[in-house]
Amino acid sequence: MISITSKSPYALKALAELGRSGDAGPVPIGELARRRDIPVQFLEQLFAVLRRAGVLKSQRGVKGGYAFARGPETITVLEVVELLDGPVGRDAEGIFAEAVAAAREVLSSTTVKDIVEREAQEAGAHMYYI
Repeated sequence: MISITSKSPYALKALAELGRSGDAGPVPIGELARRRDIPVQFLEQLFAVLRRAGVLKSQRGVKGGYAFARGPETITVLEVVELLDGPVGRDAEGIFAEAVAAAREVLSSTTVKDIVEREAQEAGAHMYYI
């Protein structure tokens, strides 16, 4: 069935924050965790998986941190979810297989860049000008 733990939403929040940083260079994981209110140790575990999979790259040292190994426009939500939570809908049958197919379509057609843009739009929609 569809089983998505808290790992994927937290990772996507942090990846969106990393995407907001643009090409500013590696961003310290502590900074990403603070900005999105995610426990640092938990985020370190998630980013380690994403780094090993080639989604992220890390740099050690004073100017160290994480950056995208690939463009955020090439990293789908489905890829992140399956790296962290396993295959989506592996044993689904019947109507549930149809639901899984629909969910996979949405997740595979949405990228990290799309999430960054969506967050920017939502933030702009809540701003009031006097």
